Amino acid sequence: MKEINVRRIEDAVASMCADIAVNCGSDIAQALEAAKEKEEGEMASAAMAMLVENIRIAREEQIPICQDTGLAIVWLEIGQDVHLVGGSLKDAVNKGVERGYSDNYLRASAVDDPLYERKNTKTNTPAVIYTDIVDGDEVKISLMAKGFGSENKSALKMLTPADGEQGVIDFVLETIEKAGGNACPPFVIGVGIGGTFDSCACLSKKALLRPLSQHNSDARYAALEQKLLDGANALNIGPMGFHGNTTALAVQIEQAPTHIAGMPVAVNVCCHVCRHAKAVIA
Repeated sequence: MKEINVRRIEDAVASMCADIAVNCGSDIAQALEAAKEKEEGEMASAAMAMLVENIRIAREEQIPICQDTGLAIVWLEIGQDVHLVGGSLKDAVNKGVERGYSDNYLRASAVDDPLYERKNTKTNTPAVIYTDIVDGDEVKISLMAKGFGSENKSALKMLTPADGEQGVIDFVLETIEKAGGNACPPFVIGVGIGGTFDSCACLSKKALLRPLSQHNSDARYAALEQKLLDGANALNIGPMGFHGNTTALAVQIEQAPTHIAGMPVAVNVCCHVCRHAKAVIA
């Protein structure tokens, strides 16, 4: 059995938090550059040009892409042949988030109570942490920094099997239309289909971790991704709500088995930056 010290996980999380705050993923940057060339209206073209310029400035000057540096969501795939040593895994992840945000002067956005006192914890912790035990002797870390301008526009609906594909299309496009310009389009849209009420929402968020070039491996769902992307761009919301050809850069679906009587569908709306990173501790 391989021993892995949790300090290595802490260090990786701290590094990823700092990196994704200022460095846009290459797939996102390329998609925005390509979308800029497709815009025709004056306002939409100007908005897209500003988004591309903002990403360049953030990268070159190493300053945050957005003032909302997000709530940290961490997925851990822990190999069953790994023995974690050196302290608490949960504490290590949260220390990594605290270091990543505090040491790099990133805005802390976490509050300790959702309804009443809502005091800022000043460390951007606790992070939202998911763990999964998998085969192997590695720890795979996926981290996302999710701003709430887009998170607040996400939605979940318990459809029935009779609603079929059209029901999914109608709900996803309705959610995107309601988000409008308030969630900083062009979007990356994560869609979860199946599972249960809670796991479906997680599916929709995990879908955002895929590279934009990676379509669903099932040809039927890949075709649905394209239908939804075409439908989203036909809404004419456009860059930052200034109308235009690009409302979404991608729609990414993850599906899971579900109950015979249900078809949960979740839509996780993400702004154009879609900040995430992955690391492997071996």
